[in-house]
Amino acid sequence: MDSHGAILSYQRTKGVIFVLIAAILWGVSGTAAQYLFTHQGFSSGWLVSVRLLFAGIGMLIFAHISGRQNIGAVWKNKYDVIQLLTFGLIGMLGVQYTYFAAIEHGNAATATILQYLAPVIIACYFSFKSKNLPTKHETISIFLALAGTFLLVTKGNIHTLNISAPALTWGILSAFALAFYTLYPAALLSKFGSLVTVGWGMLIGGLALSIIHPPWKFQGDWSIPAFLAVVFVVIFGTLIPFFCYMESLNYIKASEASLLACAEPLSAAFLAVAWLHVSFGLAEWIGSLSIIATIFILSDRKRA
Repeated sequence: MDSHGAILSYQRTKGVIFVLIAAILWGVSGTAAQYLFTHQGFSSGWLVSVRLLFAGIGMLIFAHISGRQNIGAVWKNKYDVIQLLTFGLIGMLGVQYTYFAAIEHGNAATATILQYLAPVIIACYFSFKSKNLPTKHETISIFLALAGTFLLVTKGNIHTLNISAPALTWGILSAFALAFYTLYPAALLSKFGSLVTVGWGMLIGGLALSIIHPPWKFQGDWSIPAFLAVVFVVIFGTLIPFFCYMESLNYIKASEASLLACAEPLSAAFLAVAWLHVSFGLAEWIGSLSIIATIFILSDRKRA
């Protein structure tokens, strides 16, 4: 292998490592949140407001100090402001709150996997928008998503519900919220960059939720493990994985990064089972892999 090939191989490996770190940290973050909800008496509303506020401020400070992006440019145009407020209040706050509420009412593994129904929802949206029937790949993905969800929430028995109705509802809502979060800010991301768009979106969502769940009104059973879990969710579950994921895009394609990000629900599932002793049988694993498989199928369709 010549020096140019060695450099490309090194850069690709670097990109893969970055995205895997991000995905695993996101998965661990969900399990840390479940620990706070089930063992320390925290609420999803308080944790989300704290997470969004501190992570948003951190991202904007980093963007300003690094000089990569102008953090104030987004506020100069009325239309951009409306888009940013919509993204922050509906997209960012919506996807964060519904996901953490699904964890609070259920568990991190199920919540994370249900959220990964978003790519199928996006495919259905584009099919409806273009007034075309779903393609073969999309049809297979829809079937796998429905079958996987059925196995995940019933363990294969139509007469029983493996998770609570609120957990299922919040999980499905988080998938729709993630689909909106993915599609809506395309113009903002193109114009202002990811750090500014996501940073302001988090700060706006956090400020709005703070009206209902003020971060200074502490709750739960505070202890050193609880404090460390909160810090982990904010720093290692939000700031660091976001930077790692964005950095990975400098070395590998976005389609590859999105596939490797499938390590998130798997890490959440494994850790929830190993650490918090969440019951996860054969039916749930088959259902989880069926949902995750839809991402590979849809990605393959995009490359074709």
